Amino acid sequence: MRKFAVLLLILAGVWSGTMAREVYVLNNDWKFFFKEENSSDDARFVRLPHTWNYDALTGGGSYLQTMANYQRALYIPSEWSGRRLFLKFHGVQSVADVFVNGEHVGEHRGGWTAFSFEITDYVRFGWDNTLLVVVDNSYGNDVLPTSTEANLYGGIYRDVELIVTSPTTVSPLYYGTDGVLVRQKSVTQEKVEGEVSVALDGPRDTQCSVTVNVVAPDGYVATSKTVKARPDGKLLNVPFTVENPELWSPSRPSLYRVDVSVGGDTVSVRTGFRHIEVTPEGKFTINGRRVYVRGVTLMHDRSQNASALSEKDYDSDLRLIRDMGANAVRSAIGPHDQYLYDECDRNGIVAWVETPFTQSPFLSDIAFFSTARFEENGREQMREIILQNYNHPSVVMWGVFSMLRGNTPKQLAYIRGLNALAKSLDPTRPTVACSNQDGEMNFITDLIVWQQSIGWMKGSVEDLKVWQRALSENWGHLSQAICYGEGGTIGQQNETFVKRGSSSSLHRIPESWQTRFHEGYSRLVDEELFWGVWINTMFDFGSARYRAGVQNSGLVAFDHAQTKDAYYLYRTLWNDRVPTLCITGKNREVRMREKQCIKVYSSRDVPVITLNGDTVAVRQLSRGVYYTDTLSMHGRNMIRATAGGQADSLMITIGNYLKRSNE
Repeated sequence: MRKFAVLLLILAGVWSGTMAREVYVLNNDWKFFFKEENSSDDARFVRLPHTWNYDALTGGGSYLQTMANYQRALYIPSEWSGRRLFLKFHGVQSVADVFVNGEHVGEHRGGWTAFSFEITDYVRFGWDNTLLVVVDNSYGNDVLPTSTEANLYGGIYRDVELIVTSPTTVSPLYYGTDGVLVRQKSVTQEKVEGEVSVALDGPRDTQCSVTVNVVAPDGYVATSKTVKARPDGKLLNVPFTVENPELWSPSRPSLYRVDVSVGGDTVSVRTGFRHIEVTPEGKFTINGRRVYVRGVTLMHDRSQNASALSEKDYDSDLRLIRDMGANAVRSAIGPHDQYLYDECDRNGIVAWVETPFTQSPFLSDIAFFSTARFEENGREQMREIILQNYNHPSVVMWGVFSMLRGNTPKQLAYIRGLNALAKSLDPTRPTVACSNQDGEMNFITDLIVWQQSIGWMKGSVEDLKVWQRALSENWGHLSQAICYGEGGTIGQQNETFVKRGSSSSLHRIPESWQTRFHEGYSRLVDEELFWGVWINTMFDFGSARYRAGVQNSGLVAFDHAQTKDAYYLYRTLWNDRVPTLCITGKNREVRMREKQCIKVYSSRDVPVITLNGDTVAVRQLSRGVYYTDTLSMHGRNMIRATAGGQADSLMITIGNYLKRSNE
């Protein structure tokens, strides 16, 4: 039946005498077993994407950092003899060794990027072949990240593809890319000039024709060029010019298609043309127009399926992000699946993609090892990250490091080397880093983002004004943004504020504390000082290093469904398309104190608030944030708010009333 299915794919697919490229998704029929099980006799059948740490999220097991095996049969029809075969893995966490028929094909070190191996010389045509992938997600001192609070779930957690091509082909082996890079040299309203770099590979003693078509958003072929070349394994650069281009921007995300054909082998990629610049005043611009970035940090998991995210998962996440009014995403500690950036391209959301050169807040962690293997792995991952995401117009900056501690000479030299590498690979985008430390490392990248937590563990949120004043006076020449965010647990609610650093609050982080923190920062941040604001994070994420197994700094819970009050705060401030009216504290419907203050977020008008039908006085705390004086409540109390044609309500029950009712 397996042979018959493959033959049907050939007949129904794009097989022809010109040997057109064929791509088959290999997500089914994998057998999975842990290395310590010693044998595949008790292997479980799994479907990719898959991670072995899903059970840790559902309470069925412990978080495991170990090695495991994925195995499946693959029938290769004899009709494919004379063609080339490649395996492409879109994401394996964190180290993968690939075997075909017992022969080691290759190793990949790094859990966030795609990679490909050619298996032509390892397979038997007309027979079943055995694929084995050995996966390791344990920490090491030579694979980044060596320090993170996020879970590294392990497994083949993104798609696997079999790519079948003609002997002369656009190679899938070029750093895990599609083999086509669209390089912009000059971008103006009148003309785009650039070159298409093609990873051309085939028999060295042959010559082939390479055709490049640049297709406009309306389907018109804007430019076409055919050149003769020898497939020597190097990049072939084909220059192009597009007159009167439709430029990509967040408000008008116009996309071009670039088709590269070598004989019957065609590879198509989408891209957009735009010019990114950071002005001398530190403002971020696209095509000469300032874009004030309002972004969110996006981690790599959710409670339902850990890191094995689907397109549906990404769609629902982006709906929430856009509904909140954010216009940017930060891919923390590594890139997401290409589908996310495809959607950002289509929807005009800008993206910051960073390398896994990061450090957790746990002081015992070491993020930098001055060894040749560590340093080369960081460089290799940066090459893969930049080249694999190069064609996405939504990706507007490359992250070099985040949250590092220390300014040792060797670490500084390494950061400078990474920054120089990023600039050499792509001079059209700025580099960026996220830091909460002083020191020389903050002056290496083009952009710097300060992560702040003033007023959380110590001091007052009002101290943010003092910090910003000092920043403006001493470092106002930097191109800088601010990043902030602290925890809040929906399942933990209280009516009083206890200082975060006190002993009574070490393991309790009620949602109201997070709300209070974000209200203060959103009120006090000086937007003229920064090119953008980043909220850290959009969603809670899994972390076995915390007692509850979750890092709860998200505006939305780990299920990516339950929204916290802070989410509606930013929806009020950032979403100018859809009005917001929200009574806060909906997760505290039962309260003990008879004296209560009601807070409401309203993006359009001053809300009218009633308590049990009686209108109460309303004051404005800051833009979009309103509150009542202290109100006396007994028993069940209906709170209603109206503004701009919208309405919201909340029933509050005073705890003493419940006690009396039960008696």
